[in-house]
Amino acid sequence: MSSFPAPSFFSRSTVHHLLVLALLSAALTAMLFLSHAHVTALSLLSLTVGYVAAAPTGHVHYSGDNNNSSAVGRRGAVSSESALCSRIGTDILKQGGNAADAMVASVFCTGVVGMYHSGIGGGGFAVVRSSNGSYEFIDFREAAPMATNETIYVGNVQGSLTSGLASGVPGEVRGLEYIHTKYGRLPWEKVVMPAVKVARYGFPVTEDLLSYIASASTSNVTGNFLVNDPSWALDFAPNGTILGLGETLTRRRYADTLETIARKGPNAFYTGAIARTMIKALRANNGTMTETDLTDYQVRIRQPSQITYRNHTLHSSSAPASGIIALSALKILEGYPDVGLPSAINLTTHRLVESFRFAYGQRTLLGDPLYVSDLDSYQASILDPNTTSTIRSRITDDRTQNVSYYNPDGLEVLDTPGTSHLVSADSSGLALSLTTTVNLLFGSKLIVPETGIIMNNEMNDFSIPGVNNAFGFAPSPNNYVRPGARPVSSISPIIADDANGNLVFLTGAAGGSRIITSSALQIWNVLDRRMSAQDALAEPRVHDQLVPDRTELETGYDVGVVAFMRARGHNVTSTGAGSSSAQSIRVDRSAQGQGAGVFEAASEPRQKNSGGFVV
Repeated sequence: MSSFPAPSFFSRSTVHHLLVLALLSAALTAMLFLSHAHVTALSLLSLTVGYVAAAPTGHVHYSGDNNNSSAVGRRGAVSSESALCSRIGTDILKQGGNAADAMVASVFCTGVVGMYHSGIGGGGFAVVRSSNGSYEFIDFREAAPMATNETIYVGNVQGSLTSGLASGVPGEVRGLEYIHTKYGRLPWEKVVMPAVKVARYGFPVTEDLLSYIASASTSNVTGNFLVNDPSWALDFAPNGTILGLGETLTRRRYADTLETIARKGPNAFYTGAIARTMIKALRANNGTMTETDLTDYQVRIRQPSQITYRNHTLHSSSAPASGIIALSALKILEGYPDVGLPSAINLTTHRLVESFRFAYGQRTLLGDPLYVSDLDSYQASILDPNTTSTIRSRITDDRTQNVSYYNPDGLEVLDTPGTSHLVSADSSGLALSLTTTVNLLFGSKLIVPETGIIMNNEMNDFSIPGVNNAFGFAPSPNNYVRPGARPVSSISPIIADDANGNLVFLTGAAGGSRIITSSALQIWNVLDRRMSAQDALAEPRVHDQLVPDRTELETGYDVGVVAFMRARGHNVTSTGAGSSSAQSIRVDRSAQGQGAGVFEAASEPRQKNSGGFVV
């Protein structure tokens, strides 16, 4: 592999890191675990390039492997599913940028290297804590084109998955524009261009990328589109076969697209040649989106959901996202005083699962607030103390209940794994917890030939009238397709302040319906069980979304807990690690003289190539 020139907007340290990463990628598999020495490939990499203040904070440890990192930072932190992109974010901090600048740079980069999860053809949500402690919830979710209607997928469910009909109007670029304009410090071009160089000069194929390629290829009804479709093969199989581990993958068309957006501004995505080619590709595949849909797209600023929990204040997303559901489960759990005690883990796991089951039952009535009447009052009732205490009184410690006991009203099985979560924070108190997605892996499997943009299939997140799911439950009318509406999402970013209003923790997850439980579990692990952020991520996860009626415990869960749950009637299944991924940052204020505190950046150990860095 040939090296590439060092662009001026990369620090010398980042370029050195990129080159070493490319050279060592082929050896990553052998380096991942070194005989229980708790040394990871990225740890070795950091030592190689001389990073100390920005060393990765623990990495490939889970299922009880509690390895605390000695790396600390006082200026800020970034965590994401890509160590490369997190490094770009912390470099932005070192160049005088703030947490918003770092987030924008890292998100654009993640869309390059984690294209199976996210990119500018998708959208998402963010919870932002300003440096003065105020909060806002930013909705840049994809919107239904105006020519759609609620019956558009009746008799054509596949159309919501892999055709031009599958894509909602992308919102990521507008969302990042809003974040940068309101909160950023550096010029727009400076924070976008690092991703341009990664796309143009290439990045090594990683274990994570190969794993997702295998999953997407196996599940695709038309075979391996990455090889068979010339528009995809140009990047992923330039010599007729999928690139292998450690080989360099370039996305030059996408680099040109990002560079246009960097130099001409965000409007270049929604108008002009980029917009025209996008609409052309969608309509050639039976889509209805128009250039007017693109130009009319707007970010929506919504009221965050909020609760007090263990003398902290938690802030998260509201509808059409599901942070309010994660908070509901936590508020139900808060009524039990001993959930942080190791001696109570059996009963606590049962109570936690029951809280999840009731919370998922509440989720079924969510929708887009602009299209669902009285949704604000319904959301207020979800977090009302009377509601959570009533639910708690219905939880029995001796057994679980059948699905109808949890009062669901329209249930669907949700599994949308194509998602990326990122967190960033700085010493001013500015913090962002952001999730962006193209929905399923590689979105709709439609790539715009001229620009390399991978289009989302977010329309599949809407409900289809008259189509019961595999378990016989009717879909929720609140989530039917409506022109301009945004579908319900499981996305649940959370930021926590202490009793004095100081930032202490931020987290969020990817993994479809498991986002809600994974995000809530990080709060429980850190605030109740007093874990570090990295140890919290390493803990085995439990998931129960009510339908299907099963409780999933990751491999590594204590056998005593498993037996206890089964004895109470839970349909327990064991799952391998990797169904969800989370990223977190914790601020330690216990040390004297640390001012804004010491940052701990924690990255998902279930993803081999994730990374969290501090400066």
